[in-house]
Order: sequence, then structure tokens, then C-alpha cells
Amino acid sequence: MGENKRDGRDRDLAQRGSSAPDVGPSRDVDAFLKEARAVATPAAPAGRLIFALDATMSRQPTWDLACQLQAEMFDTALAGGGLAVQLVYFRGFGECRASRWVSDAGALTALMTRIDCRGGLTQIGRVLAHARNEVSRSGAKVLVLVGDAVEEDADGLCALAGELGLLGVRIFAFQEGHDATVTGIFKELSRLTGGAYARFDSGAGTTLAALLRGAAAYASGGLPALQRLADRDGGEIRGLLTAMGGKR
Repeated sequence: MGENKRDGRDRDLAQRGSSAPDVGPSRDVDAFLKEARAVATPAAPAGRLIFALDATMSRQPTWDLACQLQAEMFDTALAGGGLAVQLVYFRGFGECRASRWVSDAGALTALMTRIDCRGGLTQIGRVLAHARNEVSRSGAKVLVLVGDAVEEDADGLCALAGELGLLGVRIFAFQEGHDATVTGIFKELSRLTGGAYARFDSGAGTTLAALLRGAAAYASGGLPALQRLADRDGGEIRGLLTAMGGKR
């Protein structure tokens, strides 16, 4: 939003100055200011990823693990033009919040370390509804969902996922554990959006790290970026690629 405001101010200044005589020094100053703005304004990250985590009481170990691993998402996305991440979490009695967009691991770490896990029920439906709204607000097209439980109506969640799929949002649903009900719902959420499902075990840092890298690669560079990462790293990332219809 800040960049849009700056652009608007720049256009207004140009319009106001257009009636002035076009003398040599003015042309030099205008050229200098134009070049300075181009140098001073960083390019917006190529990808946007909503990072949704279950922060109910049982999730503290995985929350801490995700906090340690999230830097790898930003590192992976550099080749595709960078990444902006919005943290979304739910916990306690009806608490579901979304952070500002951040473009580096340090800022995301600062957000995550201020949050502690608390008892409560899952609120995946609110996460999906938020992602639907972010399409028009920010253009986000990737949602990473990490959790081990679903305590909501499956049909309602699938309806929301269907809407996201029509909007071009891809859900990467990463399940911790082996709960069969969660497996079925997470797989369906990813299928309805053309995304990908994967499972990891508690404390499996290398597996979760690979899954997060794969999602970040897709968010910043689409299937070609995910293909390149799969060719390099294989394993879980190749599984994500296959689920999304890429080359094996």
C-alpha cells in the first residue's frame, strides 16, 4: 500500500509541474529525481504466501520448529524474485489473527516469538475466509496450512476451498501426525485448489523445512521454480510437484 501511495504522489507532482516552462536546469533536476526514486524504491517481492499455523496448546513444539525453519522460505524464494509472508494463527477462545506482510526472516521471527500457544479449537474456516479476502487486497495466491487437527465441518471447509480454487489460490496443506480424519480433509482442501498435501512427523525438521521451501518456490516462481527445486533436492519437494501436476 505504501508503494502505491508513493506512486500516486509522484504522479501528482508530475502533473502539477507540467505547466511550468521546460527549461534546461528543470529537466536536469527532474531526471535526477526520477533516477533517485528508481534507486531508492526497492522492488516488491515477486511472491506472496500466507503462512497459517495452528497455535492451540498442543502445537508449541511445532510452532517453535516452524519459527526456526521459516528463514529457508525466504532464502529459497530469492531466486524467484523474493517473498512476502503474512502470518495467520488461531488459538484460545475464538482468536484468529493475521500479521502485516513481511519480506525477511528476521521480521517474521520477531512476530512468531511474541506468540505463545493456548488451548482452543481449530479455526481453519476463518483462515480460508481470510485467504479469500486477501486475493483482492494483496493478490496472495498461496496458502500454507500447518496443523494436526480439524474440529470443524468438513463440507463447510471444502466449500471455502472450492472458492479459493476458483480464485487461483493454491493450498499447501501440511499435516503433522497420522489422524485419518485430518488426512482426508487436508488432502481434499489441497485437491480442490490444485495445491498439494504432505505429512510430517513431530520433530521432523528436515521434512518440514523441505515442504516450506517447496511452497516458497512455487509462491515466488510458480511450477517452473518448483520443478527446478525438485530436480535439485528431490524427496518431499518432488512429491509436491507431482501432486500439482508437474514433471516427475
